[in-house]
Formats: sequence, C-alpha cells, structure tokens
Amino acid sequence: MDAGPSRERRALRPSQRRLNEGLHVDLPPRLQHLARLPWLECYLQQLRTEGKSENTQKTYLTSIRPLLDTTLPGETATDDVDVLCVSDVAERVEPLNGRVDRWVHSLSDLKPSSFNTKLAAARHLLNWLGHRWPEHLVRARAGRRLPRTLTRRELSNVLEAARWHEDPLARVVVTMMLDTGLRVSEICDLDLDAVDVDDQSAMVRSGKGDKDRLVLFTERTLEELELWLEQRALRTEETSGPVLVNRRGARLTPRGVQRLMEDLSVASGLPRGRLTPHVLRHNFATGLLERGADLVSIQRLLGHASIATTRVYLEIGDQTLREVYHRAQAARSSMPTGVDEKALEDVTPSTSVVGVEQP
Repeated sequence: MDAGPSRERRALRPSQRRLNEGLHVDLPPRLQHLARLPWLECYLQQLRTEGKSENTQKTYLTSIRPLLDTTLPGETATDDVDVLCVSDVAERVEPLNGRVDRWVHSLSDLKPSSFNTKLAAARHLLNWLGHRWPEHLVRARAGRRLPRTLTRRELSNVLEAARWHEDPLARVVVTMMLDTGLRVSEICDLDLDAVDVDDQSAMVRSGKGDKDRLVLFTERTLEELELWLEQRALRTEETSGPVLVNRRGARLTPRGVQRLMEDLSVASGLPRGRLTPHVLRHNFATGLLERGADLVSIQRLLGHASIATTRVYLEIGDQTLREVYHRAQAARSSMPTGVDEKALEDVTPSTSVVGVEQP
C-alpha cells in the first residue's frame, strides 16, 4: 500500500537549534574582503559612514566591548578584544552560541533606558556582521518621561545667578541655550564664522546626525554675545575659531558647561541635578509651545530628525499646566475693564519661530 509522498523535515528555527552545532559563520559579501582586518577600525569606519556622532560612537563601543569580553563556560578570557579581526568577532557574537544571551542577562539591573541603549549598540554590530538579531531578546518597556523644565521662579534665579557669576561665560551660555535651544555639543562647537550678527542667526554645522541647521538669536542673545566677545578678546588673540573659550583660551567643552551648570545650580538654590544643559533646551521648547509655536517649527529649531521626538513637549507637566492656567485666568480677569491692560510679565525667553522682530 502506498504510504503517500514522503515529507521532508522542516528546517529548525534558530531558537530550536542546539548551541553546540558548531555552525560555521560566513561573512556577508560586503565584508569578506575585510575578514582578516582589525574589527575596531572597520566598525568605526562604518559608524562614520553612517554619520554617527562621536558620542554615539563612544556609546556603541562602551556597550560592545563587554559583549565581546563575555565568556562562555569552558572559555578563557580574551586579552584584548580590540585586536580581534572582523571574522573572529563575527564568530564570537554568533547569536546561536549563547554569548549574546549571557551578556544580555548581565544587564538585568540596568534602567530600561540604559538597557535599551546597550541592546541597540549590540543589534547594530550584529546587523553589520550579517547576523540576525534573536527575536526573544527584546527592548525593555520604559515609562514615558516628560521633559524636565525649570519653573518661572527657578529660571529667574538661574538667570540672576548667571548675571553675577565670576565667570562671564555663565551669562552667555545660559542665554544662548535658553534663546536658541542649542545642544551642549553644538554650543561648544559653534565657531565665529558661523555667526551672522546682521541676520541675527547662526549656522550649526554637522550637528546631531551630521546635519546643518539655522538657529535664531533674540536681541538679548546679541547683547550678551557682544559683551562676551569683549571678554573673549582678553582670553585669546585668535579672531577665528570657537565662539566660547575657557580661561585658558581653549574651546569650551561639554564638561566645562556642565561644571558651570553645577555652580549655577548651587548659587540659585536648586537641588543637585535639577539644572542641566538639556533642561535649558527643554525650557526653550516648552516656552515656544506655550506661546503658540507649531510643532514643525519647533522641530526644525531643535534639530529633531523626527517630529515624534518633538511631540513629547505636548505632554506638559503639572507645574507648567498650572502656570499656563493662571496666566490665562489673570489675562481674562483684566479684559472687562478695558483700562490698563498690562501684559503679564514673561521671564521665559522670547524666541520667534520665524525670526527676531526688528526694532
């Protein structure tokens, strides 16, 4: 009796395969000519080709090295993973040998955001090597965090502390961040030839994602910048190069800005960590939103690649909501009189989404 057509056994899923199958790893054609070259140099070149910033490159390498250092049972530790070749790294992180799983398990105590950052770095490496990321290794679910901002009173205290700080850098740094929304790396990288005083603007070159964008100045920004340039001439004779220089006449660094923020935080009576460069950037964005700016304009001014990143500012916190409510109610109560309709004082920086009003 005919038993019917024979059925071939289905190929096993990756999750069904045993770890000791001894599978040979073949590099994708685009990497075969790099097989015996040092992986680190080749991978860094790939990151640069993709336009990854220096900070992103450092973050990826900080995450990837512990993965490569992870040992499996019976293995001895590698002396220096940086000297491995591309082919060796591809075999080392082969998803079916268990190394990636063992490394991911070691990250269990991290915060969701840190965990996801490291997973993103490892996933990028595996994709580059032609591996498929294991489906069972998923991102941690992180609660949505609203942007931290300073209240009106806190912001006034910071501006006052910056005005009287011993380092004149404090005034110009705080003002520029509040009025332009510059990232800390962007304000440090800003050069004199990128500033157009007549146009009341500056061009950020090779910002995050290796993109250029225009930032706009207020009259207050220009005044503080003019005062700062007088101080800058006392620190360096260079008439080109960085806008912001430290006491030694060298380009200001992000760490130098962070130290300024720490000093201003103490001087203005804020808790530790309450004042950061990114908090000032958030204040810039929420200030624009409160005054009616549309999300697309805010996205362009902030240099966000996706408007989804900008949309988080719609989720304003309770304190900001209270301030908006009380300002609106105060304005409403003054409307029936028709007399002395004095505009409410707004100490939040006033930045136009289309430019700076001409006097």
